[in-house]
Amino acid sequence: MDVGQPDTKISRMRMRAAWMYYIEQMTQNEIAEILGVGRVTIVRMLAEARARNEVKIGIQGYLSDLVALERQVEKQFGLDKVIIAPLSHPDNDPIPAIAAATGDYLSGIVSNGMRVGVGWGRTLLNTLSYLEARALENFTVISLLGGISQPRRFNPAEFAWQFAQLFQGDGYLIPAPAMVDSIETKTALIERCGLKSVFEMAEDLDLVLLSVGAIETASSTPYHIGFLNQGHQASLAERGAVGDLLFHFYDKQGRLVDHPIHDLVMSVGIDTVQRVPARVLTSGGKEKIKALYGAMALVRPTVFITDEESARRLLVLAEQENG
Repeated sequence: MDVGQPDTKISRMRMRAAWMYYIEQMTQNEIAEILGVGRVTIVRMLAEARARNEVKIGIQGYLSDLVALERQVEKQFGLDKVIIAPLSHPDNDPIPAIAAATGDYLSGIVSNGMRVGVGWGRTLLNTLSYLEARALENFTVISLLGGISQPRRFNPAEFAWQFAQLFQGDGYLIPAPAMVDSIETKTALIERCGLKSVFEMAEDLDLVLLSVGAIETASSTPYHIGFLNQGHQASLAERGAVGDLLFHFYDKQGRLVDHPIHDLVMSVGIDTVQRVPARVLTSGGKEKIKALYGAMALVRPTVFITDEESARRLLVLAEQENG
C-alpha cells in the first residue's frame, strides 16, 4: 500500500479493509461487520484500493505496520477498534501523539444528542487542542470525577467543561474534590448538596472517555496533584494495585483492590462505566503498561487509543501473562 497517500479517515479505513481482505483473507461480510459499514462500502473500498495501485503483492510501509499492530491488539484483548499513533522515537513522550489521535477520533464520532461522560488527566487535557470544534445540538458532557478544591494553575477537572464548550454543548461538573475526608462527607455532598443529579445523569451515557494512571510513578495525576501521598502509594501497591481509573485502584488482573481510599472517592462507580455502550480508553507510556493491561479487564474498552511503543509493550506483557 502506498504510504505516500494522506492518512485520512477514509484512507485509513481503506487500508484496514485491504489488510483484512488480502492479508488475513477475511470475507467482505466479515470485514463489513468489524468496520461497522455495509458490504457494498467494502466492495467500493477494495475496488478503489486496486484502482489507486495501493494493493500490490502485499501491504508494505510504515503505516501498514501500524495497521498490523492494531489488529494484533484487537485480537489479543477482544477490542472492537484500536488506534495506534506513531512515535518518531521509542523514548519520546507519547502523550502528544495519543492526544492527536484521540482528538481526531472524537471529532469524527461526536454527534447531536450525544451524552458523553469523561474522566480527566494530562492525556485528556492535551486532547482539547486536536478536537475539531463545531456546534452540536443537545450535546452534553458530564464529568465522572470531582476536581481540585484549591485554586491552581492546572485544574484538569475543567476538561469536561472545555470539551463541552468546543461543541457548544452543556457541561456538568462534580463540584467537589476528587477525594474527601470521610464517608459522611461523601454522603452529605451527594444526598444533601445537589450532587446526586450529576451522578444520576451518568447512568445514561452514550460514550465514556477515560485515561488511566499508574501507581508506580509520581507523574500520575492523583499523586501529581497531591491526592495521593507516599503512604497511600505504598499501601495500594502492597495490595497489588497497578493503576487507577477515576481514582478506582485495581490490580493487573483488572480487579479493584480492597482499600479504604475507595470510600472517599467522589466519582461514579466502575459498574456504571462498564454499562456504557461505547467505552473509549486513551493512554500510554512505558510506566502505564501494567495499568493498561489491568484496565482491559476492568472496563473492557470498545475503543483503545495508544502509541506504538505502548502497544508493543502491552502485547509482550500479555504474552508473558498467558504463558
